[in-house]
Amino acid sequence: MAERFTKSMARNIYLGGSTFFILLFLVLTFDTQYRAMPERDNRDQLTEEVVRGKHVWENNNCVGCHSIMGEGAYFAPELANVFDRRGGGNSDVFKAYMNAWMNSMPTNVPGRRQMPDFKLTDQQIEDLSAFLEWTSKVDDNDWPPNIEG
Repeated sequence: MAERFTKSMARNIYLGGSTFFILLFLVLTFDTQYRAMPERDNRDQLTEEVVRGKHVWENNNCVGCHSIMGEGAYFAPELANVFDRRGGGNSDVFKAYMNAWMNSMPTNVPGRRQMPDFKLTDQQIEDLSAFLEWTSKVDDNDWPPNIEG
């Protein structure tokens, strides 16, 4: 190799590296869009109830305390797998659990974090339950790493 690093050498390294990373970016984008994403697609399960539940989630700023699929605050439990934890895969059991849980808040246990009473209607709780059930069925690469979130 030459003892001097010339402008021509620097230009070739820059252009070669840029070309390599642009090609790598395009290949990874293609792989994600045409191979990985269709395997994970669960939009066909997106019902009106799920959409309304997402609005309940957003309007009450649930993400201000909870995380879902790793996004949000870590003050309260992760909720991406709450359907599996508390419903055992049964929608009716989960809806009953959610209704009981939401209507018993706050618990007024000293020294424990308290969830506020949002005064949600039974329909809003059902919608929120449907949204949380839907998120549990999204392929999130086994997140969270433990069952209790």
